[in-house]
Amino acid sequence: MNIPNFLTLGRILLTPLLVIMLINRRYAEALGVFAAAGFTDALDGLIARWMRQKTRIGAILDPVADKLLLTSSYVTLAVIGILPNWLAVTVISRDVIIVFGVLILFLFHGGVEICPTIVSKITTLFQLGTIFTVLLNREIVWFDQLLPLLYWSTAGLTVISGLHYMYRGFRLLGSEEGP
Repeated sequence: MNIPNFLTLGRILLTPLLVIMLINRRYAEALGVFAAAGFTDALDGLIARWMRQKTRIGAILDPVADKLLLTSSYVTLAVIGILPNWLAVTVISRDVIIVFGVLILFLFHGGVEICPTIVSKITTLFQLGTIFTVLLNREIVWFDQLLPLLYWSTAGLTVISGLHYMYRGFRLLGSEEGP
């Protein structure tokens, strides 16, 4: 087990702790856990590139850890009434569509390497930033004016990213079809 994979597993283990903190409305602690998870995400990627420790398991675990953290955060915050339900449904629907798309591509192509696009990276950044801002807003109230804009921006980017992945998936599926 190399350092980046260890950090990724740490992020996976932080997710239930984050959910517990959110359910117990311990927002300052939840913000700390979320920030630590975000830090490990940045750090594992940096170390993997810098020390040339990219692994196949890391390429699978890293996006799983990201989706687990984001999905858990969005669902929990929506259920406890801090985040709009429609935003949580939008974010999670995109991820479900992507997972089903990967499954379909796997079944028809026997294996597909999914490379994140710039749109998906920006979307993930906005999704993470939304959770961070929402948690920070529980401690600093002046973000109330910013939140609706952030919600709509995150939703818009999420939809655009989802459509972009669908477009790429349909192109891959159509590339082996005959006339």
